[in-house]
Amino acid sequence: MTRVEAKKNGISAEDRLRADLYGMLFRALFTRPDQSQLDYLSRLSGDESDMGRAFNALAKVAAAMGSDAAGEEYDGLFIGMGRGELLPYGSYYLTGFLNEKPLAKLRNSMRELGIERKAEVKEPEDHIGSLMEMMFGLIVGNYGEPVSIEVQREFFLTHIEPWATHFFKDLEAAELSKLYQPIGAIGRAFMEIENQAFSME
Repeated sequence: MTRVEAKKNGISAEDRLRADLYGMLFRALFTRPDQSQLDYLSRLSGDESDMGRAFNALAKVAAAMGSDAAGEEYDGLFIGMGRGELLPYGSYYLTGFLNEKPLAKLRNSMRELGIERKAEVKEPEDHIGSLMEMMFGLIVGNYGEPVSIEVQREFFLTHIEPWATHFFKDLEAAELSKLYQPIGAIGRAFMEIENQAFSME
């Protein structure tokens, strides 16, 4: 199926699936999971591909885990006492420090694309969850009209591809990861698929 086939509201079926994956990763990575989020994750399913098996594993873990345990895992991974096991920021992965040049570069791109930071959000914009939300919004048109595949490609290769796969591998391997182990596997596989697809454009 090409990108122009099976369009609904100006978005192809393929791009709708991509957007849904970005949206799922955004919600999983940017907000502490509650019971409604666990219920949603428990209903996911996949095929026999690596990503599909990760979806099945995620559904199984989400169905068995309560919201208190999921919240404690989230805090331990991303918040902790001062900092969590992982620092999910592009600047940190690319430079070893927070709030460095990659963040400034991202903010420039956000201005050009009409993406505004929400006033209630305290996290730096290069949080992996924020970047997943931005890709979702670019695909579905949350910042105006859906952007072209060329604009998506430039944003992905500039701000996500250089570090996101590394982050998702770290999330898979993190000592505290139970619910987030399959989320890491899904993210890693999806980033690899996106990178291959954009490389062929």
